[in-house]
Amino acid sequence: MNEILMEKFENAWLNFVQNNVEPSDINPIILRSWRRCRDHGVDPYGGDGTKVSDEVLNAALRKNRELLEIAKPIMDNLNSIVLGTEFVLVLTDSSGLILHIIGEEGIKLEAEKLRFSTGSLWSEEYVGTNAIGTCIAEDKPIQTIGAEHYCKSHHTWTCSAAPIHDSEGKLIGVLDMSGYSNGAHKHTLGIVVSAAYSIQNQLSLWRSYALIDTTIESIWDGVMIIDGDYNITRVNKTGEKILGISRGDLDSKDIRTILGDKIFLSPDHYRRRLDWNFYIKGKSIPCNIRIAPMNIHDSFTGMIVMFREMKELHKTANVVAGNKATYTFDSILTKNPIMKSSIKEAYKFAKTRGCVLIEGESGTGKELFAHAIHNSSNRNDGPFVAINCASLPRDLVESELFGYERGAFTGAVKEGKIGKFELANGGTLFMDEIGELPLDVQAKLLRVLDDYTITRIGGKIPMKLDVRVIVATNRNLFEEVRNRNFREDLYYRLNVFKVNIPPLRDRIEDIELLAEYFLKRLNMVSGTRKYFSLEFINGLMEHNWKGNVRELQNIVERAFHLTEGDLINETAEKKQADIYYSDFIISNDMTIRNHEKTAIEKVLEHTGGQVIEASSILGVSKSALYRKIKEYSIEPRKYRS
Repeated sequence: MNEILMEKFENAWLNFVQNNVEPSDINPIILRSWRRCRDHGVDPYGGDGTKVSDEVLNAALRKNRELLEIAKPIMDNLNSIVLGTEFVLVLTDSSGLILHIIGEEGIKLEAEKLRFSTGSLWSEEYVGTNAIGTCIAEDKPIQTIGAEHYCKSHHTWTCSAAPIHDSEGKLIGVLDMSGYSNGAHKHTLGIVVSAAYSIQNQLSLWRSYALIDTTIESIWDGVMIIDGDYNITRVNKTGEKILGISRGDLDSKDIRTILGDKIFLSPDHYRRRLDWNFYIKGKSIPCNIRIAPMNIHDSFTGMIVMFREMKELHKTANVVAGNKATYTFDSILTKNPIMKSSIKEAYKFAKTRGCVLIEGESGTGKELFAHAIHNSSNRNDGPFVAINCASLPRDLVESELFGYERGAFTGAVKEGKIGKFELANGGTLFMDEIGELPLDVQAKLLRVLDDYTITRIGGKIPMKLDVRVIVATNRNLFEEVRNRNFREDLYYRLNVFKVNIPPLRDRIEDIELLAEYFLKRLNMVSGTRKYFSLEFINGLMEHNWKGNVRELQNIVERAFHLTEGDLINETAEKKQADIYYSDFIISNDMTIRNHEKTAIEKVLEHTGGQVIEASSILGVSKSALYRKIKEYSIEPRKYRS
């Protein structure tokens, strides 16, 4: 800048600070700044920066950590370009506090004399008109030369500053380039503006990457990012946990060596989720996978692979399906010493890993025991999957237990199906009426129980499972073995721990206890205060209870609803006897088969051919009753009105 112009600035400044005369031919931005300085009472013959405490400086450095990380490399690069020109580069926060300064030692020492250094405030309020403070006040780039500075001590300096904004347009800092006024050049401001713009863009990109990074890491699924050459460039923390790897273990590894080639050959595989296995460190990890290709201008540039471990999907499926044990040993009400002994043994068995065989008549509460054993075990947070073996169609037993791959057989679900063993992984599989399993399936079950490894129908890859098996039966399995209806080797595999549940007729002391419990529950639901007469209780105590606790519960419930007042008396009890028993008096010379057939027909006649209601009255499962109906060629329809 020429000396004439410098002298003009100096005269204008003198007239303003000494005579309060406002010049007409000075930059309006500078004039506005001088006015602010005058209003703030800034000493025109002062101008040294104000140092803040170390505590305040450190807090500002922490707050502006991102800005510093982005700005420092850009400032270093710019400094290498202007090296030897006696300029310093300065970064401040939005208040004008200097966070970072670089430059040659000579010019930095001169700057120090004015406290133009890290930890000093350079806003207009403290040091008058200067490029940093005025840039903040006006929120626009500014160059101040010589006497344009409000304070006399700055007149030998020239400063060029540009604001830095965040993605929302908020001022977060200032980049400044300062040197001797005789080296002032109009291009200097352009350089600073360009550098500040680069910082701003990099900061925006950094935050975009941080947002993407946070999003990827917060996804519950595992995520892999693959480049155009099928090399893995990123795996999120969830993916690392699923695959059992550490950060960077799979960097630059070809994804096809982990998933194989086939999954990438069919376009159909890119449109839906697939059950697929990862092969890492010599082990197979079953997952559910979704592949999303990335294409730019119809050119393949990479893909994102999202995956979830199958056992996690099974947990979700179990929650939706209600595969959760509800009851505990506290749910089992009894005063009977034998029953208490069975509970004590079952509690001990719960702490082990071995199979448990529960034997007892229908309606005694075998499933209640299975629930309690699961809930008292160390796998109580895992699934509890129950299956009634008698209800499974013979030709579907194997697929229900072990599952099948897609296209395994005609009529199979297109996507394949998860078997009960897989669903129970990490928890307990309860197999009720185990004695109903066909012999060929018994052989396959034995093989699974040997090493707890299954292979789906149509599949080739064996899956190792962690499942505790509890089985129950209303038959005497040992007698079934002797009659060659049940495999001996499977019997001994299942009979690691055995629980016998006595029938209700052998624990008379529990009849009133259970009846009162069922009545209390009905009263709570209905908001009533019904109670039993002594005659009703005596009638219950005298009954044989072939249907056990289930039969008792049905009688109490029916008596409750048939009683109009609060007292459930002998009349109501007699109605129950009439409904359940008087029709079933059978002559002693009838065969057991005739007895069974006649009983079924009588109950169907009473229920109007409703099989489900009849099964409840008889104390057997719906599927078992359907088998008997088929065996005896009974037609339920003929009893329907």
